[in-house]
Amino acid sequence: RATSVNSVVLIANAISFAIMTFIYTVFGGCADHGDFDQWILLFLSCVWWATQLGLIGVTDPSQWRAAMALYIIGFTTYGAALVFIAACLPRLSRNTPDARKAREEFHRGLIKQEEHDQRLSLEKNRLSMISSVHFNIGSFFTLLLSLIIVFFNATARLTTNWTIVVVSSSFYSILVGIWWFVFQKKRPGLPLPERQSYITIGVWTLYRALKGCRQLPQTFLYLVASFLLADGVNTTTTLIYIVQGEAVNFSPLLLTYLNLAQAGTSVISVWVWWYIQSHFNLKTKQMFTAATVATVIIPLWGTLGIFTDKIGFHNRWEFWMYNFFVAVFQTPYYAYSVTMIAELTPPGHEKMFFSLYGFSNRASSLIGPSIIQAIINHTGSNWSGRP
Repeated sequence: RATSVNSVVLIANAISFAIMTFIYTVFGGCADHGDFDQWILLFLSCVWWATQLGLIGVTDPSQWRAAMALYIIGFTTYGAALVFIAACLPRLSRNTPDARKAREEFHRGLIKQEEHDQRLSLEKNRLSMISSVHFNIGSFFTLLLSLIIVFFNATARLTTNWTIVVVSSSFYSILVGIWWFVFQKKRPGLPLPERQSYITIGVWTLYRALKGCRQLPQTFLYLVASFLLADGVNTTTTLIYIVQGEAVNFSPLLLTYLNLAQAGTSVISVWVWWYIQSHFNLKTKQMFTAATVATVIIPLWGTLGIFTDKIGFHNRWEFWMYNFFVAVFQTPYYAYSVTMIAELTPPGHEKMFFSLYGFSNRASSLIGPSIIQAIINHTGSNWSGRP
């Protein structure tokens, strides 16, 4: 029996998540020692850029194997690079002017421990929100560029337009991303322990962390919970994107409109969430819980599509609603989930614990896509994968 295109996409995602799991577990601990983190981030970024530019050579449907290989390599290196970039958050937030002022006031006895901790927590959230805003601003402008290209090249082949869009976005990413590696300051991590090397330190550090998990119960409880939640969220997102593509006949123009709506709304929603938190001095967990509860509504709505074709992601208006809903609730969910692990990470071991977070938040979807792929292949229906 022939495998559907949707199943191939889900299999590719599962393979990507499996490779990411290897990167997180083996290289996460390495990045906390010496200057290894700078080099691995540079390597991952360069490979990601190269795979995107490699799509220039993919112009015919018969090259689908090459396209799939480039997709897997690009998706893997992109996901891993995001984790190592996010791992910079704890150290950066501890050294901002506001954080230093809070520590100084605490040591002088001007504020209590609770206020000191809350101010540092808000600083982590502020930086996480700024990162999320810039991520979505970049997405918005690259999508806008893509829209212009597709609009003025509407008569070209679909593969030609997709190639132009991906390559133009890659050049934008290189243009704004290369400067971090040019101007970054050297921030060496922990020294290598005796009888350890960069080849063995990753697994050794991971073993020690797992062995001492009882000393950090809240951290590992969050990682387990994140694993379970992310498996559902990432699998649901992948499946909805497949259904969304079919609903608009994989039109680059319509898909760009939908993504533009999500990116633009995300910029506004993130600032609204941050304003509410800072104005009412709310804790990270309160904001994260609110965003998580709202996120659960998405798969529940999609499940309705099993029983009826009236609603449940069968109509184009539902995908507009979905993208706006993701922007308002799921984008802040990702931002707050990063802050949560930042607050639960021991200083000096940020890369390793963020790698474990990356495993739970992204590589956990190795399970979901594999199961969904088997269900879709067996039933021939995208909606059968909802439960």
